[in-house]
Amino acid sequence: MGRTHENYGMQREYARTGGGAFDSPYRPPTISATKNERTWAVLTHLTTFINTFTGFLGPVAAFVIWLANRKSSPIVASHAMRSVVYQVVWLTVIAAGWAITTALTAILIGYLLWPVMVLITIAPFIHASVAAYDAWKENKVYL
Repeated sequence: MGRTHENYGMQREYARTGGGAFDSPYRPPTISATKNERTWAVLTHLTTFINTFTGFLGPVAAFVIWLANRKSSPIVASHAMRSVVYQVVWLTVIAAGWAITTALTAILIGYLLWPVMVLITIAPFIHASVAAYDAWKENKVYL
């Protein structure tokens, strides 16, 4: 792939120096994030909290942000796609976990799983908050 914006911000590319050799393999190239890009990156992670009210529209909101910024900002595109994938995986795990817990409640063993499922349900919100904080404080982003 020749240009970063063509891979939707998901694949790291290493810039070539004038001689054709790769830059240091231990330190990939970075780009500085503007305040606007960092704000959008934070918002993509905070779309997880939309799931509190709607149940499933958080990944849709993050995907819309990705669609709007995929060509103009690889930083926002990368954070948005990370948020979409993360939320879809967590929503699937939570839905399956609660279905199993509810089914096992009929034979009384499911009551032991309720505290575990409550913690698993809260975990994505805590992680999204930490990811949003990390997205805000990072000044340079590795491609």
